[in-house]
Amino acid sequence: MEIGKSTIGSCSKEHQQIYKEWFNRADSDGDGRITGNDATKFFSMSSLSREELKQVWALADSKRQGFLGFPEFIVAMQLISLAQAGHKITSHILKTTYSMENIKPPMMEGIDTLLIQKKVSTINSELEINGSIQLQSSIMAQQFGSKSLRKMPLIAVTSITDGLKRLYIEKLRPLEATYRFNDFVSPLLTNSNFDAKPMVMLLGQYSTGKTTFIKHLLRCDYPGAHIGPEPTTDRFVVVMSGSDERSIPGNTVAVHADMPFGGLTTFGGAFLSKFECAQMPHPLLDEITIVDTPGVLSGEKQRTQRSYDFTGVISWFAAKCDLILLLFDPHKLDISDEFKRVIASLRGNDDKIRVVLNKADQVDTQQLMRVYGALMWSLGKVLNTPEVVRVYIGSFNDKPINEETVNPMFRELFEKEQDDLLMDLVDIPKKACDRRINEFVKRARAAKIHAYIISHLKKEMPAIMGKSKTQQRLIDNLEAEFAKVQREHHLPAGDFPNVNHFKEVLNGYSIDKFEKLKPKMIQAVDDMLGHEIPELLKNFRNPYA
Repeated sequence: MEIGKSTIGSCSKEHQQIYKEWFNRADSDGDGRITGNDATKFFSMSSLSREELKQVWALADSKRQGFLGFPEFIVAMQLISLAQAGHKITSHILKTTYSMENIKPPMMEGIDTLLIQKKVSTINSELEINGSIQLQSSIMAQQFGSKSLRKMPLIAVTSITDGLKRLYIEKLRPLEATYRFNDFVSPLLTNSNFDAKPMVMLLGQYSTGKTTFIKHLLRCDYPGAHIGPEPTTDRFVVVMSGSDERSIPGNTVAVHADMPFGGLTTFGGAFLSKFECAQMPHPLLDEITIVDTPGVLSGEKQRTQRSYDFTGVISWFAAKCDLILLLFDPHKLDISDEFKRVIASLRGNDDKIRVVLNKADQVDTQQLMRVYGALMWSLGKVLNTPEVVRVYIGSFNDKPINEETVNPMFRELFEKEQDDLLMDLVDIPKKACDRRINEFVKRARAAKIHAYIISHLKKEMPAIMGKSKTQQRLIDNLEAEFAKVQREHHLPAGDFPNVNHFKEVLNGYSIDKFEKLKPKMIQAVDDMLGHEIPELLKNFRNPYA
């Protein structure tokens, strides 16, 4: 099974030109997005039932962004055409092989009249802009100056992502900046963090097949890829979509405004010299970004200290990623001390973790059963979760499965497991918007708890004498202070930050210089979580639901 290729949404140039005219007509704001309101007006010309249009929107807006771009609009038009031809619109229709280029545009009643009205409206608008209205606008600008412009919304909210950006700037960011959340937990967010493609991170000891796995997905090498039995990947490599094949050094990537990696500058030049971005044109990379990591060390190798905070970087990427794949080799089931620290750094991201038992065709059936049992036993001691983690079994490389050693029944198992994993990857873009909302809410709750902790410590400081001794006492007994905050504000213990990390950062600050609790800021975040985010989701849900 290949991912990154799809027949749905493709069409001939002739049909594409027709759809472009229709898209421009349906796009009332001219921002390149068909919102729910736009769709209800335009799609009604198809004469389909509300239930059919509900399915059309759900399948076209598969990423649940709350709007349709031009590619999604084409998908919607093709689905409407199929519905008009008598096909039942279900999720299975996307998996059925149709020659999409041969699907004619649907019948839309009154479309020609609307296109003529659009052209007339455009001509009139141009005449008005070149005439009196332009002069009137100039007079108004002189009278009101720039103050009126400042009152306009920072972002035209035509999608869930835009709404989250606006809520972050207006409600959450002021709280984070006031209580230095960016120094203790996570850097302040930028537009690139909201607009970034979903990410998949691969973790594992050296020679477990991480780079080969990426090659298996892409069906080709990426710039700078090295594969070998020894630790060949000595750096973090972000594999992204780009117009041409090239490698970008880490220091350049970290300051690139269009890339969401600015927060990595906090790990210093030693890390950035071990970080790079590999860009190449590829349909899969148009949907997701893949993070290749250095092999986790074991045995004597792990005694050699890395020149940067390896687990800190892993934790940073884990918070940004949508899926984390832990790769194991049947011959490397031991979990080293460094690997334990790496897995511990994934705390709070357990729902993203999947385990891959790679190179499974290198052992026979009896050995595979024992290997699987040993792997589950090892993971049970490290993951500290009562739930059984999902383990995918397969051999993710370009070589055919070894038919001499693998039972035909297990060969079928490997193929099904590989298909399941690939489907998990295919679904990532569809779940990206939901994941972004989830991470935003999680961040807001963490920022609120951080504000409570900082303001509590500030309140415990004396007004004049003994500030230094009190600060040291608070830091030494930080766990007890966390418990006080938890009881006072009825907060869940699991949402509190790591005590040791908090102590380490707090040692570099004077607690007395922090701000007191600002209830209005806390209330603004509570209102955002309780009312504004649910309202945002309601506004951009399926318009036919």
